[in-house]
Amino acid sequence: MYGMEVPAYNTLVDVSERVNRDFLEKEGGDAERLGSIQRVTAERHGAIRVGSPKEMSQVATVFEAFGMYPVGFYDLRDASASSVPVVSTAFRPVDAEELALNPFRVFTSMLAADDPRFFNAEQQRKLQEFINARTLFPQELLSLAEKATEQEGLDGAEASTLLDLATASFELSSEPVDHAWYRELESVSAVAADIGGVPSTHINHLTPRVLDIEDLYARMESLGIAMIDEVQGPPSWQGPDVLLRQTSFRALSEERIFKFEDGSVGPGALRVRFGEVEQRGIALTPRGRELYDRMVVDVDKQLQETGGVRTDVARQVWQDNLPDTEAGLLAEGLAYFEFDLAPGQAPTVPAEVSLKALLDDATVQASPIVYEDFLPRSAAGIFQSNLTGEGTKDAAQKGTEYDLETLSKIIGRDIADPFHLYQAQVDASIARLAEKLNTTIINDTFLKENSDHV
Repeated sequence: MYGMEVPAYNTLVDVSERVNRDFLEKEGGDAERLGSIQRVTAERHGAIRVGSPKEMSQVATVFEAFGMYPVGFYDLRDASASSVPVVSTAFRPVDAEELALNPFRVFTSMLAADDPRFFNAEQQRKLQEFINARTLFPQELLSLAEKATEQEGLDGAEASTLLDLATASFELSSEPVDHAWYRELESVSAVAADIGGVPSTHINHLTPRVLDIEDLYARMESLGIAMIDEVQGPPSWQGPDVLLRQTSFRALSEERIFKFEDGSVGPGALRVRFGEVEQRGIALTPRGRELYDRMVVDVDKQLQETGGVRTDVARQVWQDNLPDTEAGLLAEGLAYFEFDLAPGQAPTVPAEVSLKALLDDATVQASPIVYEDFLPRSAAGIFQSNLTGEGTKDAAQKGTEYDLETLSKIIGRDIADPFHLYQAQVDASIARLAEKLNTTIINDTFLKENSDHV
């Protein structure tokens, strides 16, 4: 569906697959350090935008039918210099094995329509009226989704109907767009207009995963496809990839039907949908994320004081602060790892043993856990790079407060903390290791936020 709506997406997927094949041929087994080539090639994250708590709750119902649950809270309102008045979560599987089999996520943003920094009282009233009058998800879809969740699946005709209705809900609407209302919202924020100025939601972008994002960037430009100015997130450097790097081709002009101020209906164009691609690295611990945030601030400070190219400055900051090996990340407690017996090992160990001792004598090996989530600043940077204008924001006003708990109540489901999910993977791997060795393992590494003993 999305490939038919945005043909450049098909080009992006084709190029991504070639990049991954070439990287695997060049790097061999090391290329699959953060996921098999089958998983990486299949992997996608999509993005949608909804306008109200009711719509956010309904889309959660739809995704839950597919085993996708809200993970992480992202506030993009202050993550960009441009006006991006949304708060977000991502729906995905939360079980590591399920996610490996079904590596799909949907980054879902809700318009903060009640934030006075962006919308005056009259605009808030009109937004509420407009959004309340539309139906994004028909009741038949919601009922089938609830049934699928309760029964852990659907059979036959009901399964097909669920898929058809869900897909249709995210198709680009042919219903005319109110030109005056859309342009009024666009003057505040192009993102707000894309959410509250149209009669339906749609896939905003669909993102493949690549193993070499610089290669992808160069190949897309060589095909004449305009890319945004730079890769968002951590720089390319000689050490391990961490967290998430993202880039995209620029939003394309798409013909839409408008209802104009004089009552006439006719064609026009919008530029809101773009083609994003990502390269995933190792998940960082809270300690690692604190270091990452400090490095980002340091990069901004250096650029402000001395200028230079962001990627060059960031690379130097990374080299000055971040260990350039996985072993260094583990030793300093900066990244998450799973643990298993090293190949060929079948040792006899005492009734109680420390994890560090098992690592030191090479009885056990550490494997990095891939980062499955998102970065607010990077997401906002992608949005900003594809906006038609900066929009407006009244910084003198006090913003409406949103946090993970607030959005959980809106959705009607607990939003998982990504750190807790990664820690659970660590703990589960140590439990499996302890069972294999018939021992108690004392976790004396830094990866022991939840439990010291298994």
